[in-house]
Amino acid sequence: MKKIFKIEKIATLFLVIVMAMSSCTKDLDITPKDDQDLLGEDFFTKETAYKELLGGVYGNLSLTGVDGPGSSFIDGLDAGTSQFGRVLLYLQTLSADQMIWSYENDPGTREIQRNIWNANDPIILGMFGRSHVTIAFANNFLRETTDAKLAERNVSDAIKAEITTYRAEARLLRAMSYYYMMDLFGQANFTTEEDPINTPPKAYDRAQLFDFIESELKAIEADLPDPLLNEHGRASKGVSWMILAKIYLNAEVYIGQDKYTECIDYCKKIIAGGYTLATQYSHNFMADNDVNSAKNEIIFPLISDGTFTQNFGPTTVMVNGSVGSLEVNGAALGVGAGGWGGALRLRKQFVELFEASIYNNDTRNGIISGGRSKEITDISNKDQGYILEKFSNAKSTGGFGVDQTFVDTDFPLFRLADVYLMYAEAHLRGGAGATVANVEGYINALRTRANNPQNNLTISDINLSFIIDERARELHWEAHRRQDLIRFGRFTGGNYNWAWKGNGTNGIALSADLKLYPIPSASLKSNPELKQNPGY
Repeated sequence: MKKIFKIEKIATLFLVIVMAMSSCTKDLDITPKDDQDLLGEDFFTKETAYKELLGGVYGNLSLTGVDGPGSSFIDGLDAGTSQFGRVLLYLQTLSADQMIWSYENDPGTREIQRNIWNANDPIILGMFGRSHVTIAFANNFLRETTDAKLAERNVSDAIKAEITTYRAEARLLRAMSYYYMMDLFGQANFTTEEDPINTPPKAYDRAQLFDFIESELKAIEADLPDPLLNEHGRASKGVSWMILAKIYLNAEVYIGQDKYTECIDYCKKIIAGGYTLATQYSHNFMADNDVNSAKNEIIFPLISDGTFTQNFGPTTVMVNGSVGSLEVNGAALGVGAGGWGGALRLRKQFVELFEASIYNNDTRNGIISGGRSKEITDISNKDQGYILEKFSNAKSTGGFGVDQTFVDTDFPLFRLADVYLMYAEAHLRGGAGATVANVEGYINALRTRANNPQNNLTISDINLSFIIDERARELHWEAHRRQDLIRFGRFTGGNYNWAWKGNGTNGIALSADLKLYPIPSASLKSNPELKQNPGY
């Protein structure tokens, strides 16, 4: 069992929280019932109550329901279209140039990977709804941990001190949800614990969300644990710094302002925080990545556990989906031999990033070509297109995860390698405070770790074109690609096309409006303050 905080109790607490909430069928809002009766006062007589309640907030990042991996407590959405990490993967990776999903009868996938989505897509609705559930859960936690309520319950000073940290974590998880809403939708229903329960939410735009995320994360920094000192699966200062570095790197997209110097500042904080690269690239994506050498590279994971948090999340999807229809290679990955029968394959533009001979032995190159064609002219033909072995349910010490379908492999939402690449990019874009020696050192450290012979690059070799390609080689299938392509001006328009972009076999130009996803139709109906994004 993973050594994280009471992972065996997360599902139980998730049930407790959901039972204390009511879900509106039409708009997916999760609204606490009577504030005085929430959860019941008997629940708070336990010393562990507040930590368990916080576990429920974290649980929403992994679980979808209270009756097993196929259940969902959000009306109208199944587990496959509302698990946080999975829909994030779809919206950031499946929509871009790295991944193809074979089974286009799965709701929403055809539209996402062909860039023909609309406001009724269930995956888009799943992301919008799931993120707002985390916000609602975090607000609920904060309402239950006010000074007044703790005094009423005669909570000890020792527990109060712990709750200060718990509150900072809940605020961080809320800010992270608003970050993804800002990135994907440019808007969000905005509420905090200060809003009276059942008050109609405001609608915040990108600028308002940016300001809130920035100020909120800075406000809670002192109350968060130092990097690497919190329990596995919980947030620390490093996670807060990572989100800030991300919003600063993308600030020109979000608010039209250059904040590359600020990005460098926060990358430096993370790097000084004690994180280190895993000794082997593969360790980041294995069933024991919570204890192997990746434990000091992964800044924040989405928890997956084959016993206690079974879910159809990103790592379960990618491990089972990576089993080829021809190769039947599931046994090597720690799942059933046939896996999901060739569910995932690679678009040729990604394959071509590894075709130079210097990548033949690069450990990031998990591409399997066999007798396959690189071209995918028929998405339903699972024998077309190369496959990828990156994520697995195997352990670095031998053996596999406990279940042959639901993997033990945590999803590395944020990791140090990304910070190295952000530091270099922000420097190249004109940010102050970085050094050429560090840019070269960080890039070459990634190359050395990957066993790439071209590991003595100088600044003359490292330009923005190199960075966008190196980010793909290092971070593929980790839910960054759409964001990266937008920042580099390559997602919309026709200056860079990929297979099936815009529903064309060889790719066609996309409208600039597709840089944002639509606000789901159901959410527009529930909050008239939200406005549909242009083009939808």
